[in-house]
Amino acid sequence: MIREELEKMEDATLSPYAARSSKTKGRLRPTESCEIRTEFQRDRDKILHCKSFRRLKHKTQVFISPEGDHYRTRLTHTLEVSQIARTIARALWLNEDLTEAISLGHDLGHTPFGHTGERLLNKITTIGFKHNVHSLRVVDILEGGKGLNLTWEVRDGILNHTKSGKPTTLEGQILSLSDRIAYINHDIDDAIRAKIISEDDLPKDCTDILGHSHKVRIDTMVKDIIHNSEAKDKVTMSQEVGQATERLRDFMFQRVYIDSFAKSEEIKAMYILEQLYNYFMKSPNLLPM
Repeated sequence: MIREELEKMEDATLSPYAARSSKTKGRLRPTESCEIRTEFQRDRDKILHCKSFRRLKHKTQVFISPEGDHYRTRLTHTLEVSQIARTIARALWLNEDLTEAISLGHDLGHTPFGHTGERLLNKITTIGFKHNVHSLRVVDILEGGKGLNLTWEVRDGILNHTKSGKPTTLEGQILSLSDRIAYINHDIDDAIRAKIISEDDLPKDCTDILGHSHKVRIDTMVKDIIHNSEAKDKVTMSQEVGQATERLRDFMFQRVYIDSFAKSEEIKAMYILEQLYNYFMKSPNLLPM
């Protein structure tokens, strides 16, 4: 079978630290293997074709009601994360299919209006709300009424992709770092486009290390992860680049993510989301399928 040849290729070429699709810990429900695709390739395809993935195009990233076509959405964010993660996985001889599947699925459970919606639902629901936990709920239960029945490795990467998470696989660790690289840099790009900040406003101690443009900063971060993680059982940034990245992230929270023009319609967004939540809690049968 073609799948078996692909599994042999993984064994022959991938790093000893890479996840092998032939050695997956399995799915929630047993299913027959595909003759053509490996288990992780099947998961990638399931995510790509599901309704939850298509809905990401309507979910905003940072700017709640942006004017223009060039601001990121949750879908374009996901695609940028996938590109960065696959580049790192390929360079480290890790499992690119697993990395891509986790990347495409990591934000399926994110709310409308980004983290604003997440904070609102966390406040008004009885059990709280975290988008990574809900992403797992989407792929396990909600999508299609019975979930996507993904492999354990993909599910682990989706659940643990946030900063506080601890992914078990190196591919999951790649996704966690790639998510951070993507949103820090494209949010800077969007904030500059919206004239909330300028390139000159960015902390000089960070840009001197990471670079003075969108392209250079991503290149620096990606190469740093690759060079710092080669032939190791952990995927990390170097201390210098990692600390500069965190300082840049802190700057974005201070200048963009909290109380900036980008958040000027948060109250309106939270009101809309709360009203919809209360309405459908009373009339769940009216939820669109």
